Amino acid sequence: MIILTTIAIYFLILLLFSKFTTRKTSNSAFYLADRHSPWYMVAFGMIGASISGVSFVSVPGMMLKTDMTYLQMCMGFIVGYFLVAFVLLPIYYKLNLTTIYSYLKDRLGRRSYKIGSIFFMLSKMTGAAVRFYVVCIILQKFVLDSYSIPFPLTVISMTMLIWLYTRKGGIKTLVWTDSFQTFCILGALLLIIYNVINEAGLDFKGAVDAIYSNPHSRIFVFDDWVSKQNFVKQFLSGIFVVVVMTGLDQDMMQKNLTCKNLRQAQKDMCTYGFAFLPVNFLFLCLGVLLSILAAREGVALPTMGDELLPMFAATGKLGEMVVVLFAIGIVAASFSSADSALTALTTIYCVDIKERADDEKLRKRSHLFLSMLFIIFILGFKMINSTSVIDAIYILCSYTYGPLLGLFAFGIFTRRKVNDRFVPYVAIASPLLCFMIDVVAQRFMDYKFGYELLMLNGMLTFLGLRFLCRYK
Repeated sequence: MIILTTIAIYFLILLLFSKFTTRKTSNSAFYLADRHSPWYMVAFGMIGASISGVSFVSVPGMMLKTDMTYLQMCMGFIVGYFLVAFVLLPIYYKLNLTTIYSYLKDRLGRRSYKIGSIFFMLSKMTGAAVRFYVVCIILQKFVLDSYSIPFPLTVISMTMLIWLYTRKGGIKTLVWTDSFQTFCILGALLLIIYNVINEAGLDFKGAVDAIYSNPHSRIFVFDDWVSKQNFVKQFLSGIFVVVVMTGLDQDMMQKNLTCKNLRQAQKDMCTYGFAFLPVNFLFLCLGVLLSILAAREGVALPTMGDELLPMFAATGKLGEMVVVLFAIGIVAASFSSADSALTALTTIYCVDIKERADDEKLRKRSHLFLSMLFIIFILGFKMINSTSVIDAIYILCSYTYGPLLGLFAFGIFTRRKVNDRFVPYVAIASPLLCFMIDVVAQRFMDYKFGYELLMLNGMLTFLGLRFLCRYK
């Protein structure tokens, strides 16, 4: 009962934040918080917003198969955030954009604008729903099943609570709730690490030495060019992943556009960009410590990395306090990503798809409708109940960001005009061609594309747009 009470108190605090921030509301406040957000609040909150509930669970278990090589990608993230801060943000602020895809309308044309917005909505709805579904399943299995709470009620309740505290203030509320949720995520992480160290019978120095000497503490891979964990692949992928999945993603950029001016937005972006490396390092250290604890207690490590942290933290093996911390951490991480996703989807639908940014009734109806659609998606994944299908959806999301990379790259780095009428065909054909190339590479060259597929996808879209220049 203490877990449900803790989660209920957590939700109550979020509702209080909502009440505090929605005394004066408008569409401008919902979309951009009237551009009055303190940059340091946005920066701190973005750490939590960028760590989904899936990441909270998955990153500690990554080291079972890939050691700490994920940090190579995190190093690339830093460069990517600087590129977003000094290449993309100046464009968005100069044009005073509400949605970043409005840039495509001015630069390439109306159809380019619409296809960019549609690609975002498709990838964000499916990706956010899958992430939230995975978190709901974990929470259901390790916490809520013991209280006989049915899964549909879990999903409906959690989604409608998100709707409840975001329906008025939107992004203005999220700037504050994200900061609170980041505090909960980092606090839960540090306290869980502290409890694991104590349970393993180590002091701080002993824990550092144990992590350093553990074979899973390997970070760099320079010798294997075929491996997905090769440093060059991971570093470059990290750069492009941030540029595309942050700089070209309305969900991730919307809070950054609420800062008072460009300089503050750049400080915000660079600050939380640097924070990613130590935060993910702590998650991976937790994974190593859990593997050490498992060896000492003679506990078999799970075959799936995602089960490592829940196996200890959610089952009471580390004490009831850690169960509570785990529940808070995973709920905070999942809410901080799901709430901003629903707000961004509402913004895109009203501003880009319907082109009625000032219609408050449309905004309220759309926000509720998208929340209900979010529930339907999650319950649909439960009915399918196949990890292969979920993996396929994740792959689909990675494909849909490639055309956005190509569209923005063409718009920013060239001055050419295209035949806007054919742009949607190029944007659809590029992911299909990437899929065919990936299949051929696996079958005949024994090579499987990783995140570099995103770069290939963007390049194909860019070349397709360049080809269209001949047929204006």
